[in-house]
Amino acid sequence: IAVFMAASQTHNRKNINKSTDEALATYREVVHEARARGMSVRGYVSTVYGCPYEGSISLDSVVRVASGLLEMGVYEISLGDTIGVGTPRQVEYILDGLLRAGIGLGQLAVHFHDTRGTALANITVALQLGVRTVDSAVGGLGGCPYAPGASGNVATEDLVYLLQGLGIETGVDLDALISAGAFICGVLARQTGSKVALARAAR
Repeated sequence: IAVFMAASQTHNRKNINKSTDEALATYREVVHEARARGMSVRGYVSTVYGCPYEGSISLDSVVRVASGLLEMGVYEISLGDTIGVGTPRQVEYILDGLLRAGIGLGQLAVHFHDTRGTALANITVALQLGVRTVDSAVGGLGGCPYAPGASGNVATEDLVYLLQGLGIETGVDLDALISAGAFICGVLARQTGSKVALARAAR
């Protein structure tokens, strides 16, 4: 299962109606119960690179929430760029800070929204630093009702194209993936958010 909270106090209030401390206390009970039932728990930390309500978020806030989730037994932390404001320099700074705080690379994943077109650049930096788990969504679907103006997640099609270009084996058939993205975007009556898919369709 997964638990979600933000590095931002205000976003926690808006999204889950709890303060950061209250959220950590509640999730401690949830994670304990889940693990007692043999379940693994993944943690998501939102607004790592910026908050729609508070603006910049301190590294200390990110470290505090990520460390708190890991201490209660979450096996992995996905670092979310909820409103798509992150830049490669920020990604390097945050990851370096988490590593210096004693969090291992194997415990970290990245989760970028492509609102400002920097998701793939940010992912490239994370990969160069050793992160090996990247969240994405077919067709660039997704978003957050408490992050006004945020676009969907980075498109899986674009991520796979990038990884193939870097010589990283994914085991994913890009053509089949593009077809799947076209199907679901058609069902939802949405244009794909994948640049690779759009380029393929224009051929």
